[in-house]
Amino acid sequence: MKLTARTMSRGCSVLALLMGFAPAVAQEAQADSQKDNDIVVTATKRDQSLQDVPFSINAQSAADIAKTGATTLEDLSRNVAGLTIQNLGPGQSQVSIRGVSAGQIVRDQPGVKEQVGIYLDESVISLSLFTPDLDLFDLNRVETLRGPQGTLFGSGSVGGTIRYITNQPKLGKTTADFEGGVNFIDGGSVGGDIKAAVNVPLGRTAAARAVGYYTRYGGFIDALRPGGAVDRNVNGGYRYGGRLAVTWEPLSNLTITPRVIYQQINTGGFNREEVFNLFANPFTTTRPAVTFAPRQQFLLLREQFKDETVIGDGTIKLGLGVVDLTSVTTYTYRNILVSRDASALTGSVSVDLGYPAAAVALPSNLRDTTRVNSITQEGRLGSTGSGPFQWVFGVFYSSTDRDYAQRLPTPGYDAFTDATLGAGTSAAVANGFPANSPFNSDLPYNLRQIAVFGEGNYKFLDKLTFTAGGRYYDYAERRTISSGGLFANGDRGQVDRTTSNGFTPRFLLSYAASDAVTVNAQASRGFRLGGVNDPLNANLCTPADRAIFGGFQRYGDESLWNYEAGVKAQSRGITFNAAVFYNDISNLQTTLDAGSCSSRIVFNVPRAHSAGVEFELKARPLHGVDFGVSGSVLNSEFDSTVVDGTGAVIGGIRRGNRLPTVPNFQISGNATYNFDIGQSSKGFLTVVGQHVGSRFTQASDQENTPRSFVSGLRFGGASGTNATVVDLRLPAYQLINFSAGVDLPNALSFVLYVNNITDTNALLSFDRERGGRARLGFATNQPRTYGVTVRKSF
Repeated sequence: MKLTARTMSRGCSVLALLMGFAPAVAQEAQADSQKDNDIVVTATKRDQSLQDVPFSINAQSAADIAKTGATTLEDLSRNVAGLTIQNLGPGQSQVSIRGVSAGQIVRDQPGVKEQVGIYLDESVISLSLFTPDLDLFDLNRVETLRGPQGTLFGSGSVGGTIRYITNQPKLGKTTADFEGGVNFIDGGSVGGDIKAAVNVPLGRTAAARAVGYYTRYGGFIDALRPGGAVDRNVNGGYRYGGRLAVTWEPLSNLTITPRVIYQQINTGGFNREEVFNLFANPFTTTRPAVTFAPRQQFLLLREQFKDETVIGDGTIKLGLGVVDLTSVTTYTYRNILVSRDASALTGSVSVDLGYPAAAVALPSNLRDTTRVNSITQEGRLGSTGSGPFQWVFGVFYSSTDRDYAQRLPTPGYDAFTDATLGAGTSAAVANGFPANSPFNSDLPYNLRQIAVFGEGNYKFLDKLTFTAGGRYYDYAERRTISSGGLFANGDRGQVDRTTSNGFTPRFLLSYAASDAVTVNAQASRGFRLGGVNDPLNANLCTPADRAIFGGFQRYGDESLWNYEAGVKAQSRGITFNAAVFYNDISNLQTTLDAGSCSSRIVFNVPRAHSAGVEFELKARPLHGVDFGVSGSVLNSEFDSTVVDGTGAVIGGIRRGNRLPTVPNFQISGNATYNFDIGQSSKGFLTVVGQHVGSRFTQASDQENTPRSFVSGLRFGGASGTNATVVDLRLPAYQLINFSAGVDLPNALSFVLYVNNITDTNALLSFDRERGGRARLGFATNQPRTYGVTVRKSF
């Protein structure tokens, strides 16, 4: 295992501390609190107690979600060891588990597949960067399955799988839940939400459950505008949606549950704070010189993110005596718009081409649209009863059409182009696309996959359980590209195809050392499907960048073997789970910024690894006191070096360099004190703290940092030779949240909270436009926020 001595020592020290502390805590634990930790999960496609699942898994129950005040997956990740969320704004979070990460994915990489699979109950909803940012209201739990889950959950689960499990309609019961709140961002705008869920019986054999919600996101990023104006809190927005499910049991052994989900997210900008912009920097003399304050950016045009999601699914479960038959059919529609102010990007190219200052300063709007229509079908048979042999066998099919398009409307640009480069130039390069749009592309994708999977386990002597399973998959992808405009290559319906097939096995061994302690071992293989890169924007590339990055057209499947050993212990109110693991990664799909080309490419790194220790502890040492701690220590590195024709290392892909986006160390803790208020009310105080270690956005960021960025652009009186120095190591940060609440009679509760008490301005990822020549900035987190939440059940 390639854990460094320092990393291994650090992880083992933490484990030893917790394991030594656990028995002492147990002496004071309340025996009846164990039931609070008994959570039933479906991580193996059948019901099991959380502690009986023979691999590393976390489940955040509805009570956990409410106690910590979590409203997003990023909030939940603070209590899940090994789970890292890179927040790029609502609906755009990037997820990694156990340090298996290949760099930041951005909106113009439609062919990149997920490393973590996301499911809503039985339905897969993953979509690379644009995994739906679902509301957590009326969920039963959120399961995080660590390590490759390709056997049961397929491609895209190479690092693990996250499953949102909703509350299902309940026959014969009428219930209702309400939640509302308001929050105030320090230095930002007001946000809030209102949510409701209703369960009603429809006769004796059916029931319906309806959920609706509306959330207003407060903004906290200020945009400087030409002439000295400032638009406040531009990244505010809203999310609304709902779901309706009906369960019908026409027979005692037959359950049919159709469901529809709708959600829309709309924000007026992005959580980006800038340090350099072509139009706003300290070096201009004919334009006002600008030095950015925290949480500021510069815009010629307002920005927007919009995501409309429609999911319709149907689940049929039929009991056949010795086996159960399950069918899951899902249709997903997505309509996504990422509208960005690309004026600095377009302006930087205009400077290079010798355009006049008036052309450089034209507002330019890059509009990325993604439309997805996807159908998936899974059918499986699973054993029933409590015999020593249990099994599941199934087939899976998916067909996805993903239409991605880019337009760069820049009114007035063609006139400057023809005046500078010659009459008729704009029309000659348009290739049938609209005028005054120097870049346009259409990239329709069709993806098809079919798979057969199965897994079985046998219990020997009531102590030892052996599990073996596998999945065979066959995959095909077709992509067509057409492009036009001055910055484009003029592609005319070029078709690229990629295919793949293979087998992914999994083997697990679980030994019940006692009623309270189980040890597990696992060897499993995961995979992520390959694809085709978009052609470089060759007209924007320097000759050097064209030579370095031009040869990476296709990238192959990524795969890994995961080896792990773990322990699960639960006794007298204490739950302690830990695992040590090693992931041997082949053909890691690494994302790189292609320098001056304003393109991003994916290519395979032959060898890499991710190894570490993870742990989670929950305990009730005293009556009314609950606490938990979770953390991970990682060593994720490249084991290969990739060089160009001259022998120079490409993009930081150097043996021993860290894998991007994930910290080597992160830990979080939470503590709750529950107390009585009078005869019939209860109060609680909760504090949640999180430490996240340093990270790098891309592999190349750990080479030559702090780095001097020189634009080379003579504009606004700036010489283009001045350097902006940026430390590309994203610093470690700490967040602390506090809440206090009261539960009153008649199921009414009030919660007051303060999130990010210390008002930490965490740098979450580094943002660069055109290799840093046009713009430099960072994605950042929400400032200190005060709020109140009211909940009522009927």
